Amino acid sequence: MRAGFILSEVFTGFRRNLTMTVAMVLTTAVTLGMLGGGLLVIQMADKSQKIFLDRVEMQFFINKDVSARDTNCTEDPCAAVKKEIESEPGVASVTYISRQQSFEAAKKSWEQDNPEIAELMSPDSFQAALRVRVSDPKQFGRILDKFRTAEGIDGVLDQRELVKRIFSVLDGARNAAFTIAAVLAVAAILLIVNTVQIAAYTRRTEVSIMRLVGATRWYTQLPFLLEAVLAAIVGALLAIGGLFAAKVFFFDKALGDLYGVNILARITTADVWYVSPWLLLTGVVLAGITAYGTLRVYVRE
Repeated sequence: MRAGFILSEVFTGFRRNLTMTVAMVLTTAVTLGMLGGGLLVIQMADKSQKIFLDRVEMQFFINKDVSARDTNCTEDPCAAVKKEIESEPGVASVTYISRQQSFEAAKKSWEQDNPEIAELMSPDSFQAALRVRVSDPKQFGRILDKFRTAEGIDGVLDQRELVKRIFSVLDGARNAAFTIAAVLAVAAILLIVNTVQIAAYTRRTEVSIMRLVGATRWYTQLPFLLEAVLAAIVGALLAIGGLFAAKVFFFDKALGDLYGVNILARITTADVWYVSPWLLLTGVVLAGITAYGTLRVYVRE
């Protein structure tokens, strides 16, 4: 097979259908860019979840009478509850926070912005608490539900709702990116179909002559297939370049504050490189299958 002839036919097709080719490249680029954005959000969510699982904790508040009477959690019911929680599967640590420690932490927090309120605070208005961290996140809800009504406990702090809200935002961003990518993928497929049909129609005489002199169907149709694949490769490269730009100008700048306080995991250059081959492969497969199907259905010569 003459590679030079095939390539010349490919570039001839590009020149003849320049506007359609540019539209196909740009649509493919935007489609793969949105897909890549969704994949980056998934990576961010996965890494952020690990951060939260290391930090998420629950607190069981000891009622005021017990807090005042048992300042070091050495007597029942505080000591008994602490021991039971420590023996539960999946519990990493149980830390007792005295009423005085709770008061000092709250006062220090308020002194920065509202010193007047901090001056009015009193240890008597605070409760002791048991701070619990788990090594197995699946045990979080079970432990919380089991001990929320234990003797001496009159309240809990559950951070799961905060985590759920944060990840619902990330899930929404991911789903939106994938939805837009799916819609644009349909547009890209239609553009590829139209481009291949038009290219085959404009060169129908040449193809007929080649078939008459013995060229196989595969030989005559390969240039059309390569046109679509090369256009998809260019679109994929543009999408990858766009993701690197988005990483620098959007993720790093817009989310820099959240990165700084370790709320969201950072999107790194390595993350972009990780999704890049998948975008390139997706573009090639999408264009190749669509072009081949179009040639089989619409081009009979």
